[in-house]
Amino acid sequence: MKKPVVALALASVAALALAGCSTSASGEGDDGTITVVASTNVYGDIAAQIGGDRVEVESIITSASQDPHSYEASARDRLTVQKADLVIENGGGYDAFIDSLLQDAKDPHTVTAVEYSHDFPGNEGHDEAEHDHAEDSATDAPAEDHDHDHDHAEGEDGHEGHNHIEGFNEHVWFDPHTMIHVVEAIADELSELDPDGAEEFATNADALVADLEGFETDLETIKADSAGTNVFITEPLPGYLAAAAGLTDVTPEGFAESVEEGADVAPAVLLESLKVIESGQVAALLTNAQTGGAETQRVEAAAKDADVPVVAFTELLEDGSSYSEWMSDAIQSLAAAVQQ
Repeated sequence: MKKPVVALALASVAALALAGCSTSASGEGDDGTITVVASTNVYGDIAAQIGGDRVEVESIITSASQDPHSYEASARDRLTVQKADLVIENGGGYDAFIDSLLQDAKDPHTVTAVEYSHDFPGNEGHDEAEHDHAEDSATDAPAEDHDHDHDHAEGEDGHEGHNHIEGFNEHVWFDPHTMIHVVEAIADELSELDPDGAEEFATNADALVADLEGFETDLETIKADSAGTNVFITEPLPGYLAAAAGLTDVTPEGFAESVEEGADVAPAVLLESLKVIESGQVAALLTNAQTGGAETQRVEAAAKDADVPVVAFTELLEDGSSYSEWMSDAIQSLAAAVQQ
């Protein structure tokens, strides 16, 4: 997704919580805490909830004015990652700046969220059977994850010079099923670094998994009531939520792809899109609040003129919001739009 140009040099990054701390062979800093670096505050919040007082978490992207696709890492970011015991990234071309920072890091543990998605290239045969969360989640993890290999899959297309995997929706934090595995993987990595905290990490992870399972149930409820309902999705961000809710994406081919790549939408595609919205066959317009352009503004205006609800989703947590609260709000907003 290409967003309006932002003066990233002016965006401040929070001070490094463990500045001056060395990392011991046990994976803990001098004060006994584990240093976790997350690419965005979504993963930072999850890590903080699982780790509790036993971790110090630094999120690099915390503001909607910072686009992870095009973010240029600073020297401070490089130092932050160099001090990390655990790095959590989304992957899939979304936050490729992390990969460059890892090249100079001292081989920290890593969790790459997209690698836990059943849709990720190479995971198509992944067992879809019901989870047993009491078992070691490493059985569900990609083999390459636990040897801390930093070489990730490359896509054919690029976002501002970064890799993007063609045909794959990298916004996996909106896929509760994938995130269950991610939560379990983070707890596993923290337990390797701090065995004494394993029980606490597992308990905290179980609480998050319970929330995610609740979100799966909420989406199934929407599906039971509204399966097949037509929605227009301007950009892939809410795609996983819409699919899990059984909604039908009637966006003309080429619209969302162009918006995601930051390209102009073809005039014929835009005209077709406006006709779809004005036809009265669309229950809701789903957008990304952090992206936009003339074409998305046109379809949003058409939706409002046609009394079609517009539901805007964000890529980052708002100040004071937890991941669970944010997900709950997103699902409730989706339900309200398609069930009216």
